[in-house]
Amino acid sequence: MSRWVLLIHGDSDGVVSGALAYAYLAGRGFDVDIYFTHPAGLAEDLRSFAELGDNVFIADIALSEKHLGEIESLFRRYSEHGRLLYIDHHPEPLSLKPRDLWGEIIHDTCCSASELVYRYFSERGLSREYERVALYGAIGDYLDETPWVKKALLDWDKRSVYFEAGILVQGLEGSRKEYDFKRRIVRLLARNMLPSSDSRLVLKALEQSIRDEELRIRIKSMLKVKGLVSYVVDPGGSLGRAANYARIYGGTPIGLACEIRDTKCVASLRSVSVDLNLLLRRITPLIDGTGGGHPYAAGARFPRDRLDEFIDLINREAGKLL
Repeated sequence: MSRWVLLIHGDSDGVVSGALAYAYLAGRGFDVDIYFTHPAGLAEDLRSFAELGDNVFIADIALSEKHLGEIESLFRRYSEHGRLLYIDHHPEPLSLKPRDLWGEIIHDTCCSASELVYRYFSERGLSREYERVALYGAIGDYLDETPWVKKALLDWDKRSVYFEAGILVQGLEGSRKEYDFKRRIVRLLARNMLPSSDSRLVLKALEQSIRDEELRIRIKSMLKVKGLVSYVVDPGGSLGRAANYARIYGGTPIGLACEIRDTKCVASLRSVSVDLNLLLRRITPLIDGTGGGHPYAAGARFPRDRLDEFIDLINREAGKLL
């Protein structure tokens, strides 16, 4: 029987999406391998981890503006030799409709990737017991106000679901690039076991909560403001949380946190008034970078020596959008 290769994001929404797919596919006798990727690395990881003839499942990975041509070509090749299933909820690229890609494409910004994946596999026989697992991913991605989530929560103890989702979110945040550990959590959730049943995940969640509070306090002293952007460099913690704290304490429309990794700057941005996905898809190609995500929570990667230029471009484009 042919192999399935799962390419998923490493946060709670991606891990849950992978767990739901794993539960369905492994339950039907398929060999399933799990790999973690991100928008800028999807093309390279697809080539590296999946062979022609493998079936490929991709979930919770936005399409990078910079790599669209390569992605189109790869999707066509893999779908010609096996099945390719792509499920995502991020806004579409500026120059391509996901539905025009080869393969089976499920794209909808209505809700979390976890909700979309659960709907897809439940229609094909995945047990309703996995509804609870899907809720963890939706809550973790701040998409817990959809009609499906509200209805599903009526069938579970809401306090317990949010407690378990919190452990999963914090524990994964504290795991960063520990991919073998994250694979273990995918398989744990695929067995419909509680996140709190893994003592190591619980410990990581507690440690991460302490680090997050230390980060919040630290941001106040290292914060810089330039125009519409409050930013920090190498905050030493969660970039997403650091970006949000920067926005709050800087009192600006946009918060930015970036981490220098060799020659690259990896950035996370938060806002409540500027469409960051649209902004980043417009400006990152100008600095040989990639970027995008959700309207009010997005990320970017670009050469480290172009950080000042990046902030100037944000100010220029954000001014137009506002």
